[in-house]
Amino acid sequence: MSPSSRGSSIWFPVLLLLLAMTSIQGGAALAKTLFPVVGAPGITALRLGLGTLILCLIFKPWRLRFSRDRVVPLVLYGLALGGMNYTFYLALRTVPLGIAVALEFVGPLTLALVGSRKPRDFLWVALALLGLWLLLPLGKSMSGIDPKGAFFALLAGACWAIYILSGQRAGAEHGPATVAMGSLIASLVFVPVGFTFAESGVWNLAVLPVALIVAILSSAFPYTLEMVALTRLPARTFGTLMSLEPAMGALSGMIFLGELLTLPQWLGLLSIIIASAGATLSLRPAKQKVVPISELRE
Repeated sequence: MSPSSRGSSIWFPVLLLLLAMTSIQGGAALAKTLFPVVGAPGITALRLGLGTLILCLIFKPWRLRFSRDRVVPLVLYGLALGGMNYTFYLALRTVPLGIAVALEFVGPLTLALVGSRKPRDFLWVALALLGLWLLLPLGKSMSGIDPKGAFFALLAGACWAIYILSGQRAGAEHGPATVAMGSLIASLVFVPVGFTFAESGVWNLAVLPVALIVAILSSAFPYTLEMVALTRLPARTFGTLMSLEPAMGALSGMIFLGELLTLPQWLGLLSIIIASAGATLSLRPAKQKVVPISELRE
């Protein structure tokens, strides 16, 4: 293969992955614009419900057969998926998109750093803590982030960590098709909860087309692009590039929602991005078959 061919073969999946991240964050920004009409629980219900329908049409999960030892991880996977969506949208009510994504990243980042022993790994821990210190409302002179919103973003990160752990085991038999079953489990719990606490506008049929776009941008389209990119990129490269997602979220919030971040917030976001990328690059080769920091997502 010529150098030019190798270069093009690398840049194509990288472009797909950047497009997937843009789609996800654009979908989150669009979802936030619906909050005044349907509320955060309402858009969670609509996104999960419509996204599940799309995934079920693609993967037909009713054809899947799971062994008995996969059932509990599968249920945990689905509940974590739903909890991640629900708490993330609750965070977006009062926290800028980029900061919410950065705080959510603390979940998989912590998972990646558990058991770290090398000196360089402690550098990533220090950078992550610095990022949190700059982003969280630890003092009046700090960034002024709403404490409740920050809590929900961190809770979404905890759900993300559980999602990764349970997803590895639940998806061992059926791979990507497991996403559809997990989404179905999530919908059975969080769609009724979302509709229960939704604003009255959630029952307006005029909202459905926008909600469908949110589901496509946040689920079906980026999942497909990520799967193609994942088959063509080394796991380390994939995980490192995914570490750019908080920055993509910040740019999406700035462009589509007019959310401007302060200098300390940008520095905190950058610290978490560097910590995430560094932790991914520091993973031992033997662990690369295990999901890197962000291979499995909401």
